[in-house]
Amino acid sequence: MNATFTGRTLDRLAPGESAVVHAIGGDRPFRLRLLELGLVPGTVVVCVGRSPLGDPLRFRVRDAVIGLRRADAVHVQLRSDA
Repeated sequence: MNATFTGRTLDRLAPGESAVVHAIGGDRPFRLRLLELGLVPGTVVVCVGRSPLGDPLRFRVRDAVIGLRRADAVHVQLRSDA
């Protein structure tokens, strides 16, 4: 299957839903920070929850749980083969 960007971003995942990272946008320091957290293309990400007011969001990436602001999660593009 040819996996392509679906137009969907990480901030749109519902709790319990999973997806595969396609690409990360934003400026270079921002992209590097997310790559260091494990958000690399091809990685499966699971939304494990949201704070009561909806920000930040929590995601399981490999064996870690990370928190991202919604404004940051919008830059993570998801693939169609999730």
